[in-house]
This record gives sequence, C-alpha cells and structure tokens, in this order.
Amino acid sequence: MVGNQDFLPGQGTGIQELENPEGELHLRFYLPSGNEFALPAMDIREVISQSPEGITAIPNVSPLLLGTINLRGRVIWVADLGQFLGDQVPINPDKSEIPVIAVEDQDTILGLAVERIVEMEWLDEKKLKMSTNIADGMAPFLKGEWIFDEKGEQVLRLLDQEAIIRSARWAA
Repeated sequence: MVGNQDFLPGQGTGIQELENPEGELHLRFYLPSGNEFALPAMDIREVISQSPEGITAIPNVSPLLLGTINLRGRVIWVADLGQFLGDQVPINPDKSEIPVIAVEDQDTILGLAVERIVEMEWLDEKKLKMSTNIADGMAPFLKGEWIFDEKGEQVLRLLDQEAIIRSARWAA
C-alpha cells in the first residue's frame, strides 16, 4: 500500500520541489548585431519559424518591413526588428528559417523578425535599471535593462512592444 509519506519531496522518489520563480516570464532573443533583448511572454501572441520564401515582399513600403505572412488566416506584417531599432546589420534572408515573434496590441499584430531565440526565463522587472549607452533611436522602445555581471558587459534590454507597434516609423 502506498501512503502520502512515500511521495514527500527529498526522500529519494525523484520528485523535486518546484521553485517559486521571481518576476514574470520573458522571451530572450538576439538581433543580427549580437545585442540581446527580451519581451514579456504575456505580450507575445506566437513565435514562428518562417522560411524567407514564405514572407511576401510588398513594394513601396517602409524598408523596415520585410513583407507579410499568413498567420492562421490573418495577414500580418513582418518587420526587421534590428533595423527598426537602428542596428546596421539586417536580417539574413539566406537562412533556411527566420524566427518571427508575433506581438499584439489591441487588434494590431506585428511580426518581429530576429536572429535567434534563446529561451524563456523568469525575470524580475523590479530589478530593471535605466538603459545606458544606447542610440537615441532605440530609447523610446525600451523599458530598461538588466545587467548580469559587474563589468556591465552582459546586458539584457526589455522592449516595449506597444511603443514598437504604435510607432510612426512604420509610415516612413
């Protein structure tokens, strides 16, 4: 007969106690320039691996826009997030797949093309610091940054997806 004491954590049953994570869940990713960013998981509608051929280029639109994709029957724009933030290195269209993060604000969905998705991680937004050493064009789209080492070399910047979606840069 099996009793409750047979399944208590730490008694060799292989069952581990769950940690109580601090903060909120965030998606970490890199841009082609090598800069690392994060978005709150609650603000992400979907993450897609899209072949470049599946992105339909549209003439006479902002050079920040790579084109459109069909996301579950809905046509959405895909943007080069790095170029939008002022990076000089564009997304490589010769890759077999491009990671696209679909973010939503009210009824607007935008796909953000990035270089590489790293992981989901629990991060405490109360530990955010003011962003430093950033280009003026990037500042309006950041909520802050986490610094993970004493030299300040490992920086993770938190993006504001609402500010990105609502930006007037898309009309340029």
